[in-house]
Amino acid sequence: MNSIVVHPAYFGSIFQFCHIIKADQLIFENEDNYQKQTYRNRQYIYGANGKLLLNIPIKHTRNKKGRQKYKEVKIEQEFNWQTIHWRSLEAAYRTSPFFEFYEDELIHLYEKKYKFLLDFNHDCYHTIADCLQLDIPVLTTEQYFEPKNEENWTDKRYLINAKAKYNFTLEKYTQVFEKKCGFISNLSILDLLFNEGPNTLNYLENQQLD
Repeated sequence: MNSIVVHPAYFGSIFQFCHIIKADQLIFENEDNYQKQTYRNRQYIYGANGKLLLNIPIKHTRNKKGRQKYKEVKIEQEFNWQTIHWRSLEAAYRTSPFFEFYEDELIHLYEKKYKFLLDFNHDCYHTIADCLQLDIPVLTTEQYFEPKNEENWTDKRYLINAKAKYNFTLEKYTQVFEKKCGFISNLSILDLLFNEGPNTLNYLENQQLD
């Protein structure tokens, strides 16, 4: 059995989903400390001028050791970030082949007010899983997971790092603004979904991860 441990993300990168769809079982790490510059609160989409960052504002309330549990991170609601992010997605993908096809599946994420970032990210994953019709069993941790103490588990939590450089090449697919700015690899899974639609799962399965 191929079982992997990953972090819940703001939708998550294409590369992360390449690993997820190849798994027989998925476990989400809920008990780690929050870290900046990760896909926990950011995603990258393809805007009219190239790669565009969408960042969820959060409240920082650290303990005496300067740490904050991921599950305790609250979203800062003083900013109208949900409206801004949704409008950015519309501007970027309204003319894509499948935006309207998935629009109703996604809009609720930007209408519901979430208190905790982790809850929002779990809903992001399950929404994508529904769009892709994924039937992968999902577990969540109740304490920090140590794969070295467990058999048949692979630690893929490093995929949450938005600044990491990986030695891999994803196949090209047609992007809305590709003729203007060229192909941009490993964006948010939404970029692939809006451009490839039902072919998204087939694309992910065909990528070589070695």
